[in-house]
Amino acid sequence: MSGHGKAQERLDELVKVIASEVVAEVCTVYVRRAGEVLELFATHGLNPSAVHKTRLRVDEGLIGDIAAHARVLNLADAQAHPKFAYRPETGEEIYHSFLGVPILRGGRVRGVLAIQNKAKREYTEEEIEALEMIVVVLAELIAGGDLVGPSEQITAEGNAILPLRMTGIRINSGIAMGVAVLHQPRVDIPAMFADDPDAEEKRLNAALSEMQDAIEDLFSASELSERGEHREVLETYHLLARDAGWLRRLREAIASGLTAEASVQKVQDDIRIRMNMATDPYIRERMHDFEDLARRLLQHLTGSPLTAAGDAALPDDVVLLAANMGPAELLDYEPHRLRALLLEEGSATAHVAIVARALDIPVVGRITDLLARIDPHDPVIVDGDNGQVFVRPGEDIQQMVADTIQAETERRRLYAALRDEEPVTLDGQRIALNLNAGLLIDVQQLKDTGADGIGLYRTEIPFMVRAEFPGVEGQTELYSNVYEIADGKPVMFRTLDIGGDKQLPYFHDVAEENPNMGWRAVRVALDRPSMLRQQLRALIRAANGRDLSIMFPMVAEVAEFEAAKAILEIEIQREKKRGGVTPGKLRVGVMLEVPGLMWQLPPLLKRVDFISVGSNDLFQFLFASDRGNPRVANRYDVLSPSLLSMLRHLVRAANEANVDISLCGEMAGSPVEAMTLIGLGFRTISMAPVRIGDVRAMLRTVDAAALANYVDSLIDLPDHSVRQKLVAYARDHNIAITTG
Repeated sequence: MSGHGKAQERLDELVKVIASEVVAEVCTVYVRRAGEVLELFATHGLNPSAVHKTRLRVDEGLIGDIAAHARVLNLADAQAHPKFAYRPETGEEIYHSFLGVPILRGGRVRGVLAIQNKAKREYTEEEIEALEMIVVVLAELIAGGDLVGPSEQITAEGNAILPLRMTGIRINSGIAMGVAVLHQPRVDIPAMFADDPDAEEKRLNAALSEMQDAIEDLFSASELSERGEHREVLETYHLLARDAGWLRRLREAIASGLTAEASVQKVQDDIRIRMNMATDPYIRERMHDFEDLARRLLQHLTGSPLTAAGDAALPDDVVLLAANMGPAELLDYEPHRLRALLLEEGSATAHVAIVARALDIPVVGRITDLLARIDPHDPVIVDGDNGQVFVRPGEDIQQMVADTIQAETERRRLYAALRDEEPVTLDGQRIALNLNAGLLIDVQQLKDTGADGIGLYRTEIPFMVRAEFPGVEGQTELYSNVYEIADGKPVMFRTLDIGGDKQLPYFHDVAEENPNMGWRAVRVALDRPSMLRQQLRALIRAANGRDLSIMFPMVAEVAEFEAAKAILEIEIQREKKRGGVTPGKLRVGVMLEVPGLMWQLPPLLKRVDFISVGSNDLFQFLFASDRGNPRVANRYDVLSPSLLSMLRHLVRAANEANVDISLCGEMAGSPVEAMTLIGLGFRTISMAPVRIGDVRAMLRTVDAAALANYVDSLIDLPDHSVRQKLVAYARDHNIAITTG
C-alpha cells in the first residue's frame, strides 16, 4: 500500500499478496461505481481479461448480495447458492468455496473483497478476521480517488445512467411509479436597497395580502376537505403567515433601507441562523414552514414561479423530490398528478408528511444524497412499504411494477367486495380484525375496510404536531372526534408512548444513549403524573357514558400497572364528584412489549381486563436487536421458534385466566405472519388499514385447527426461522397469501 506506482498497480499487486497469505487460489476486488455497479478491478486466479469488464449490480450475484446487505458470505459451494450469478468471462466455474467481505468506509459499502478455492470447504474464523482487517486498508485505497475519481463516474458504457437503488425510512406506505421532479425553489432578488421605504412597505402589504388569499385557496382543495390532523397542520401554517413577530421584523428591515425582497431574505436568514442551532424537532419543523412562507412571499413580490409546478411540461405522474418542504408547498403541485414524495430529511410527524398521508401518496424520507443522485425526468419507482426507491429501472422492472400496481388495484377491488364478508376461518373460527390508528384519517378507514374496531389508537401522534401540550379541553375534543368517527365500534386507547424515537417538540429532556429502553411511555407517565391525569380525565369525559378501553404501554412489571391504574381510579372518582358522566364499561389493560413481564403473568392476569401484544418492541427487546439499525434489523425473524413459543405460552395463559388477548404490531399485517398468529391461538389482531384486505382474504381460506397442530410441531425446532415451512404449508393447503 505504501509502495510506489499507480493505485491500480498497487491493487493488482495486493490481490496476489492476499491470495498467497491466505492460501487462496483466487483473490478478487470489486469496486462500487456510479449507478450502483460493482466492477471487477483486480484479480489473481480469474481471467485477467475480465478486469474492468465484469460488472454486477448491487444485490446481483454473491458479490452484489454482500454489497447490498454489508455482510460476510462464507460458502463451501458457491455455485449451489441461489444468488450465484455465473459470468463466463471470469473462468470461475472450477472454483467452489467462496469467502466475500464488504469493503466499508464511512458507513457505506465501497466494494467487495473475495477469495475462492477449488475444494469445497468453509473458511475459518481466522481467515474471515484476516480479510476483515485487510479491507480496512482497501477502503482507504478506494477512498483516495485514484481508482475511481470524479472524471470516471460517467464512462462510455454509461455507468451513470444505470439503475440505482436508494433506501430511506418509510413515512407513508404504498407503491408508486412516475417521473422525478425536483422541488428546488429559488427566487432571485432584483435589488437590495430602496430609496422609498413607504413604497416598499406598500409592496410588501400587497404581496402579503395576495399570499394569504392564495393560501386560503390551497387549503380549500377538495382532496383535503375531510377533517383530520392535516387540517390542524394547515391551520397552524395559516397562522404562521399572520405571525405578528415575523411581520414586525419584515417592516423593521424595510425601514432600515432594504427593498421588500431583501427584507424578506434578511429576516429569513436571521430565522435560519437561530433555528439551526436548535435540536428541538418542533423548532426545526417551524424553520421549514417559515422558509416556505418566505419563498412564497418572494414569489408574490417578484412574480416569479415558486416551484416546478409552474412548469407547463410537468408530467402527469410526478414523483416529487425535496430536501424538505412545508405543507403548503406540496399543495402547489396538482394533487391528482402526485404519485409519491421523496425527502432527504423528513419524519412521520413532519407537517408535509401528514398532508401527504391525507392525499394517500407514498412517502420515503431520510434518503442520503437524494437530490444529488437523481436527475429531473428520471423514471422512479417508490416502494413506500419498505422505504426503497428504484431510479432508472429497466423496462422489464417498470413493466413488472406496473403489473404490481394494476394487481394491487384489482386486489383492492376484490377486497372491497369482501369487506362485508365475515372474517371467519374454514372451520368457523371468528377472527376480529382491527385497525391501528394514530390520526383521525386512519379512524375514517373503519368504514372502508369493514374492520371490527380500533385495536390500537396511538394517542401521542396528534400531540407531536402541536406547538404545545394540549389541555384537557383540547384532548377531550380530539378523543370525542375519535368516538364519533368510530360510530359505536370499539376503540382501544393507548396512553402517551413518548420518549425513544417519539419526542414531543415542547417536551425537553436530556438525550439518552439508548432512548428506546430509557425514559419513555409509562415511565414518563408515572414520573409526570399530571400529564397522565390530564389525558385520563380527557378520555373519561370524551367517553361520555360510552365504553372506554385504556392500555398502558411499555409496562415492565405489575407494580407499574398498579400505579397507573391507581391514577385512573383517582380520575374516575374526580369525575363522579364533579357530577360528570363516567364510562359505561371501563376496561383496563397493558401493552405487553417488555419480555420481563412474561415472568409475572399470574399476578398480571388477575389484574387486567386484556393484554395487547406490541410485537414490534417485544421482538426487538427479545433479541436485543434495534429495529432502526440496518445492520441487525433483519438479522432475526419474527417467525423464529423462540418468539412463537413465547406467544403460544402467552395465549394459553390468557385463555386459562379468561383474559382477552390481541396482537397489534406489524406482525399482524403480513398474511403469512397473521396466519401463524391464528395457528398460535390469537383471535383478535390489529394492523394498518391497508393490510386488512390481504389478511381477511387469507383467513377465510384457513382451517384454524389443522393450522394450530402444524404450528405446534414447529415450536421446538432449532431453526433460525420457520418462515419457509409456513409459506410451504400455506401453498400446500391453498391458503391465500400474497407475500412470503
